[in-house]
Amino acid sequence: MEEKLYLGIEFGSTRIKSVMIDGQGTVRAIGQHVWENELKNGLWTYAYDAVGEGLRASFADCVKAYGKTPTIAAMGISGMMHGYLPLDRNGEPLVPFRTWRNTNTGASAAKLTKLFGENIPLRWSIAHLYQAILNNEPHLKDLCRITTLAGYVHEKLTGESVLGAGEASGCFPLLGGDYNKKYLKAFGDLIKDKGYPWTIEKILPRVLTAGECAGKLTEEGARFIDPTGMLKAGIPFCPPEGDAGTGMVATNSVLPQTGNVSAGTSSFAMVVLSEPLKQMHETIDMVTTPDGKPVAMVHCNNCTSDLNAWGNVLSQFASRLGQKVSLSDALTALFDAAKEGTAEGLVGYNFLSGEPVAGLNEGRPLFARLPQGKMTFADFAKAQLYSCVAALAYGMEALWEENVQIKEMCGHGGFFKSPESASSVMSAALRSPVTVWDTAGEGGAYGMAVLALYMGKKESLPAFLDKLFASAPKTTRTCSKEEREHFDNYMALYRKGLAAEKAAVETLQ
Repeated sequence: MEEKLYLGIEFGSTRIKSVMIDGQGTVRAIGQHVWENELKNGLWTYAYDAVGEGLRASFADCVKAYGKTPTIAAMGISGMMHGYLPLDRNGEPLVPFRTWRNTNTGASAAKLTKLFGENIPLRWSIAHLYQAILNNEPHLKDLCRITTLAGYVHEKLTGESVLGAGEASGCFPLLGGDYNKKYLKAFGDLIKDKGYPWTIEKILPRVLTAGECAGKLTEEGARFIDPTGMLKAGIPFCPPEGDAGTGMVATNSVLPQTGNVSAGTSSFAMVVLSEPLKQMHETIDMVTTPDGKPVAMVHCNNCTSDLNAWGNVLSQFASRLGQKVSLSDALTALFDAAKEGTAEGLVGYNFLSGEPVAGLNEGRPLFARLPQGKMTFADFAKAQLYSCVAALAYGMEALWEENVQIKEMCGHGGFFKSPESASSVMSAALRSPVTVWDTAGEGGAYGMAVLALYMGKKESLPAFLDKLFASAPKTTRTCSKEEREHFDNYMALYRKGLAAEKAAVETLQ
């Protein structure tokens, strides 16, 4: 008897990853394809041809790893969260995809935040749409609907314009499982003098929650993902989600007072709330779990990119000495040395791009030290790890002021490839124990496969995940008192030095 498999595909910032699991949640095959964003006309984007090519390459790699023709019972698509992808009546994109990384929406986000009385981040789809309106962009007259990367690929495969609740909440604010009607009206009134042939209600994707069926693979969709003809039409799809939602699922972090932290090219921490926040905070995004529960989210545009750059410098230095040291080996050495460092008198800003949490529309990676700073390799290494998580800690301060309780944060992403040092540093930054599941290394693609497995189940998503993860191996670490003190000292210097970082953005052109 052929085993039934559940496929999750996630379009991450640097990899398109496919994961197939069986009915018990065990990973049966993994495939991937590497891709990179491009800066075109001042905006970060990915070519649409690269979307299709990467999808096919990742899926083919997964099938190859499985070793035979898979029987796929259900599947789902995930992608880097939000951004802006406007489509015409034929479902064709009107402008290049604008990713979460773009920070050109400041005027729009500020206006909408004031209009709604709720924080609207720069990367949200509605912020991008309204910025296009403020810029009088010509494509708006032909606009039929907007979506996100996950929604776009899902529509290519199923013909359905839908989003899962978690992803939809970053497209336009939700209330009670659907778009906030009060905000819809306010936005409609705001733009009615423009005379567009569409309304905001008509162009937003339909909202679905975890467990619902979001369409089936069409004949055209089957050929789009698999030109060989092996994949057959009719496979049901779960609602498409962003990497934030799949991260929650992949780490079993969907109950109140639990949360997860993703740390890779970007970083974000998500805490499921027991009760609403008392006030609006500009560093906190209000989104939802895939099953619609309220989540406070701190998102940072920068995490490991500058760390990787330093790793390349070390690798090249070793090469000059006649030693062959890969980037992976160099980073392992950094993480290992960091265990012995304190970063006393050192501070770094890893802002390769703009960092909204710190109020910066552009970034300038910067490393500085006080004259008495401890400039050893171990201390330098610790400063680099602290730099990766400092902006996240800076944004989380608003939650601590609200006395939000966190029992545990689950970590996933490339930062946790060296789990001992990474978990200790992250625990100091988030003031909570940090758990890393063995399956967390498979990331959001695994979470998406789990959502495909969950589709049609009668039990709640938390109950389903609790059973699925009951015997899954994990490691939990809490930072030492000394580590917490070292990080707090670092953050004190970090806050003071933000003025220097802002000056660097203004003067280093």
